[in-house]
Amino acid sequence: MALTITAECINCDVCEPVCPNQAISMGPDFYQIDPARCTECVGHFDQPQCVELCPVQCIPVHPLHLEDRASLELKYRRLTSNACSV
Repeated sequence: MALTITAECINCDVCEPVCPNQAISMGPDFYQIDPARCTECVGHFDQPQCVELCPVQCIPVHPLHLEDRASLELKYRRLTSNACSV
């Protein structure tokens, strides 16, 4: 389940630096999450850090990118193995 950032985002800049997968970046109007990189912090933290810190609660699960925990763990392993081989 990749997360998404909704239009309620106030561009407060707290989510981007806490993302361990660098899945969050500034979009045309507000921050956005790359679903290919978002693991909901599986492998890093117990809870998604962006959701924990968001002051306006604008980071729900992306309805078009539903993944179970096992899929998120596989994505985490793929992302971290790529980072180690660079």
